[in-house]
Amino acid sequence: MKKKLLVFCTLAFAIFAFGQERKLPIDTTVTTQHSVTVNGTTFNYTATTGTQPVWNEMGKPIASLHYTYYTRNNVKNRDERPLLISFNGGPGSGSVWMHLAYTGPRILKIDDEGYPVQPYGVKQNPFSVLDVTDIVYVNPANTGYSRTIPEMGDEVDRDKFFGINADIKYLAEWLNTFVTRNNRWRSPKYIVGESYGGTRVMGLSLALQNQQWMYLNGVIMVSPADYKVIRVGGPVSSALNLPYYTAAAWHHKALPSTLQSKDLLEVLPEAEEYTINTLIPAIAKGGFISGDERSEVAKKMAYYSGLREKDILDHNLDVPTSFFWKNLLKENGGYTVGRLDSRYRGMDKQLFGERPDYNSEITSWLHSFTPAINYYLQEELKFKTDIKYNMFGPVRPWNNEDDNTRDNLRQAMAQNPYLNVLVQSGYYDGATTYFNAKYTMWQVDPSGRMKDRFEFKGYRSGHMMYLRREDLQKANEDIRAFILRTVTKGKSAKY
Repeated sequence: MKKKLLVFCTLAFAIFAFGQERKLPIDTTVTTQHSVTVNGTTFNYTATTGTQPVWNEMGKPIASLHYTYYTRNNVKNRDERPLLISFNGGPGSGSVWMHLAYTGPRILKIDDEGYPVQPYGVKQNPFSVLDVTDIVYVNPANTGYSRTIPEMGDEVDRDKFFGINADIKYLAEWLNTFVTRNNRWRSPKYIVGESYGGTRVMGLSLALQNQQWMYLNGVIMVSPADYKVIRVGGPVSSALNLPYYTAAAWHHKALPSTLQSKDLLEVLPEAEEYTINTLIPAIAKGGFISGDERSEVAKKMAYYSGLREKDILDHNLDVPTSFFWKNLLKENGGYTVGRLDSRYRGMDKQLFGERPDYNSEITSWLHSFTPAINYYLQEELKFKTDIKYNMFGPVRPWNNEDDNTRDNLRQAMAQNPYLNVLVQSGYYDGATTYFNAKYTMWQVDPSGRMKDRFEFKGYRSGHMMYLRREDLQKANEDIRAFILRTVTKGKSAKY
């Protein structure tokens, strides 16, 4: 039987029961009570944080996943209340980022643009979607406090956890247990994944339907990573970066005055149209493009990117993102720009080079997230442990083979008329660019017959668009509106 531990009975006893080893019990919970004011309305909620096993085919635990589950109190009919299941990405990233900065009832103490401030800690999230949906944040194996059993060594069956398809399979099974334990089978369900989590939730949409018979109302992809494009190379993968270059250069005032004088959302459609209709075909011609066309394309790329025409020609029109981060501001202060959020600037040892010495944005985020999540779980949610919280856990090597997740989502949508998709991206994200996200959305359903069930929202920030207060409000409101629009009370699931 699952052991329930209340606030006054912390995990210390459970840890003691394991002897003096630094381990967590594989199946336990801690429950606390809180309140929050969202959009001017104050309400109470319950936070349940704990561990739940992953079972093998023989019914034995092979991992224990840590999660945090928020439910609004005094809900008349829990069956009608949506459940939002939240993952981050990596792969190997803990579910800390969206938990403690986006949709949850507490967020980081940061400034309005997302930069760290001291003292570190958390504050109320006035825009959380907890007013309209309960939320569970899940840490996959070896992330956060989650661990395989055993934790390391040759006995760990890595093939069951650390790959696209393995990850999807065991998480779908784990969610079946979670939904059953918490009596949420009748609730409308949504899954949200950030970055690699976009790949994860595309795959989970079908795995939950076809392996667990759990049907969803919505899939939300936040700054999604689609490996059918990213790391593939070639004309499409390369050209799709240009609209991001335009956005980042516009932010740093590095574009020609004819573009810089316009609003960002006036400029981006120009770069998008040029990318689709001119740049992809030009790069596809490779060495057989004419000299005149090559020069004209390089000139236009320089116009839309802020880079030098010569540098573009030297790269044969295929400019790596790392070169852009290193060289965009080379003649303007000598700063580098961030990978995941190009609003952030860094300082390298030398100006010359093909890539920055470090990612300025991730160092800034770890600066504030790490102390906040460790404080929050231990002191406010009363989850006491000496286990290290893995912001990024040991999950490599990761098996990327047989990635059919894009088509998994299409098939899940075809089978389930209730299923809708929301894509959210920051214009200044240089790792999983907003135009890559649009392209993925376009490619899920090549027929276009389901395009009215897709929605794209862009924001004037980066990968974690919610760190900027203005976008925190807007992005949460977009999720809230999406959920309220797709909770189809009384409507039959049919074409």
